[in-house]
Amino acid sequence: MVSVAGVILDLGLTCAYSFTASHERPKTSELNLPPYLHSQPSHFPPTQEKLRENINQMASSTLRLSSSSSCSRQINAAIHVPKLPKAIACFSVPKIPTRKLVQELNKRDGFTGIVPVEKITTTSTDDKIATTQLYAILEAAADRVEMHANMGKQRENWNTLLLNSVNMITLTAATMAGAAAIGGAGMPLLALKLSSTLLYSAATGMLLVMNKIQPSQLAEEQRNATRLFKQIQTQIQTMMALGTPMEKDVEGVMEKVLAVDKAYPLPLLGAMLDKFPAKFEPSVWWPSNQQLQKKNKSSQGKQRDEKKNGWSEEMEVEMREIVEVVKRKDIEDYERLGNLVLKINKILAIAGPLLTAIAAVGSAFVGSGSWAAIVAVAAGALGSMVNAFEHGGQIGMVFEMYRNCAGFFQLLSESIEATLEERDTEKRENGELFEMNVALKLGRSLSQLRELAKKSASSCMDGTAIDEFASKLF
Repeated sequence: MVSVAGVILDLGLTCAYSFTASHERPKTSELNLPPYLHSQPSHFPPTQEKLRENINQMASSTLRLSSSSSCSRQINAAIHVPKLPKAIACFSVPKIPTRKLVQELNKRDGFTGIVPVEKITTTSTDDKIATTQLYAILEAAADRVEMHANMGKQRENWNTLLLNSVNMITLTAATMAGAAAIGGAGMPLLALKLSSTLLYSAATGMLLVMNKIQPSQLAEEQRNATRLFKQIQTQIQTMMALGTPMEKDVEGVMEKVLAVDKAYPLPLLGAMLDKFPAKFEPSVWWPSNQQLQKKNKSSQGKQRDEKKNGWSEEMEVEMREIVEVVKRKDIEDYERLGNLVLKINKILAIAGPLLTAIAAVGSAFVGSGSWAAIVAVAAGALGSMVNAFEHGGQIGMVFEMYRNCAGFFQLLSESIEATLEERDTEKRENGELFEMNVALKLGRSLSQLRELAKKSASSCMDGTAIDEFASKLF
């Protein structure tokens, strides 16, 4: 017990001295101390002797209490913590001012718009419907890509198989006609003559059908349609990636899909394009710009800002010069080549079946004279050559390629003109981006495009024709 009292004594001295050295001593009346401690003087700081006497009294009283207990030898100590004052029973949490209250305070104080009110941006039902419709059009375009690709492969096989078949039939018929003319007599001569005539007749019929549908041109049409539908796919994906599409975007994409369907139909009967038109015309696979032109004409009286949205007067002059070059050089050149190929194709399409028909007639008179065998064999050989040149050289495909190229330049010129007719520059595509797209479509850099515009302007002033095409791609 004495050791415990000594430890308590030392700890008490240390704590009391350190506390009184760093803090002011409160009044004795404010402390909850035993009665015998209230008789101590109140001067600061207390001496160690007085603190030792007080602690000795506390220890002796504790020892007396513990010795008087006969039930237990344990020291029971209790620390009485002073009760804290009761806190407020309930806390009133301030309410967050509502949106309506904030607006009323702003209006009352004359500071409307100073306190920002957060707006919750939600996607409207119309935007969701437009997005859903674009996804539906995207699926339809993907399906059309697959259909046109498969049809293109099929019609390419048609061209190869029909070409080989007709040439083999024609050469076989010519061989039989020659054999009949050499030494045939009686029944062998009749058999050779009949076989040669039938084979020439079959070749003539097949050539008529083949020249009518032009399988190589059909295959090129399907390849172009596949490329254009893939282009529409990419445009839809870019549109949805850049922002929320609207109803007018859906209408524009739908018009493009229908325009490509009309330009490159899938069926042969009833909807097939005329393979021998009276005049060469470029392919048109885009919707007409009549509504846009009407809108632009109605807004011609509005004053425009020349230097907004990347546009300037110099850039507009440059674009107009590019359009002139495209029309004077590229479109005219492809129209000239297209008309030339169209004439050649017409001649070959007529010459092939005509030669095989003459050979069939000549083979029927083999044995009646030498001229019949000569006509049968020579006409058959010429027919095979014409057929190989027309369908082996894929003249129909070349014609369709020229139509597509001329249509490309016509679309480019129409898009530039429609953009320039829009008086409000903010509604146009960004000028710098538009210029870059035109340069990429023509296979030129921006500096080359501007140089071409300068050459065109100088040639117009001098009255000479420009000696350079707008496109460097094809």
